[in-house]
Amino acid sequence: TGTDVEVPGRPLSFFFNVHNNFLEEVAKFRAARRLWARIMRERFGATDPRAQQLRFHAQTAGSTLTAQQPDNNVVRVALQALAAVLGGTQSLHCNGRDEALGLPTEESATIALRTQQILLHESSVSSTVDPLGGAYAIEERTTRIEGEAVQLLARIHAGGGTLAAIESGLIQREIQDSAYRAQQALERGTDIVVGINRFNESAPHTLGTFSLDPSVERDQVDRVRALRASRSTNECESALTAVVRAARGGDNLVPVVVEAVGKRATLGEISDAMRSVFGEYQDASGA
Repeated sequence: TGTDVEVPGRPLSFFFNVHNNFLEEVAKFRAARRLWARIMRERFGATDPRAQQLRFHAQTAGSTLTAQQPDNNVVRVALQALAAVLGGTQSLHCNGRDEALGLPTEESATIALRTQQILLHESSVSSTVDPLGGAYAIEERTTRIEGEAVQLLARIHAGGGTLAAIESGLIQREIQDSAYRAQQALERGTDIVVGINRFNESAPHTLGTFSLDPSVERDQVDRVRALRASRSTNECESALTAVVRAARGGDNLVPVVVEAVGKRATLGEISDAMRSVFGEYQDASGA
């Protein structure tokens, strides 16, 4: 999970990735909402009910999609999307069935869109607040996940906070360990993925993949060249120097980045300016 965007006048929204355990996913969202509300009340003293409401965007998990039997991904995406809706998401993105193979084709993107529309208009799940609330299987999982999240947050807090946890590699190790356990379960067959470790088929499934017109790259190169030719070189370089100065001084980068964009600096140039100060991220192992 990670922070997405701040909605003006509303609490922060968060981005969640929807994985492949349906009940766990519903419970995860519900646990996050409960935990957010309690932290806002007890830690930050928020009394406005709106500040206690966790608004979040969910995206189905591309990592669960398979290149084998790719049409099965339509079902996976539908289940993941349903879990997000039942968990209370305010915004949803459905992946295309062919995203394990490449960028989605227009047909795959349309199927993903229709998945959302069918859930909205033909299932009625969005017409009820917390449709699975009260179900033992959901409530038990919600309470368990919330408790585990509290323990993890306490570990991070005791270690000096999120930045310290990243610098020490704590968060990265947790993610890596989780991925390792998931891969072990897949290889042992304790977790079944249809078409991967069960119900395999020898005949390959062919599915047309997205192909980018080479002219798109040429056109973009020409546009960047035209942009650089039309801007004031001195003003752009001055703005990029201000980005470097702010980065070195620990100042707020947003105003100087906005100024650099206004002087027609490219994303790559702004990134290079910050990279010259911060370098590139390396995990705790130096890999």
